Amino acid sequence: MENYISKKCFTFPISKMEVEITKISEKGQVVIPSEIRREMNIKRSDKFLIFGEGSTLIMKKIEPSPLKKSLAELTKPLQKLISEEGFTRSELKKLIKNVRKTSS
Repeated sequence: MENYISKKCFTFPISKMEVEITKISEKGQVVIPSEIRREMNIKRSDKFLIFGEGSTLIMKKIEPSPLKKSLAELTKPLQKLISEEGFTRSELKKLIKNVRKTSS
């Protein structure tokens, strides 16, 4: 029985695929050319799935879930305000506890 990846799961439109030569650094890091990074909106700390077999390596960018992305965007202003006001963790825990008591 042969191992294969279903075409239903992965499609690679050859006419739109960018092909560039890159290299591996001394630390084992892959250099993604700037043109491809711009086109695919690849930012620092983005995550990828790596598929490897024989001499073939495929990288697939993992997009953050919309829920996580939205939550992070919603909490940024709050985190900034908390930081600027100098609240400690214990003070925040007390405030949350008080709010929960009054809303019960």
